[in-house]
Amino acid sequence: MSVVVAVKPSARKRNAKVGRLVFEDGPRHAFESRAAAERWAADLSTGDGHVWVASAHPRDGDDTDLYLVSRATNAKLEAAYDKRRRRLRGDSGPEQESLGGEP
Repeated sequence: MSVVVAVKPSARKRNAKVGRLVFEDGPRHAFESRAAAERWAADLSTGDGHVWVASAHPRDGDDTDLYLVSRATNAKLEAAYDKRRRRLRGDSGPEQESLGGEP
């Protein structure tokens, strides 16, 4: 039995190894089992953005069994949101203090 994994754009954007793999070998890969696909995803995640396999929706209509996915984030936007949330909570203290300086 063969398991077909399709690489989603979120995985390519988050993990450079995945992007290179898609460029060189295409967006679809076959494995002997889901466990083999999960090991592949774990290997791709070492030292780079985290990716994992997720089941494909049964109504997708193609021969894909699994997707290689990731959560695409923008760290700068997340940091801005955290800063705004602290300000709205009323945290008025400085965000950083110098070492050895007066509190």
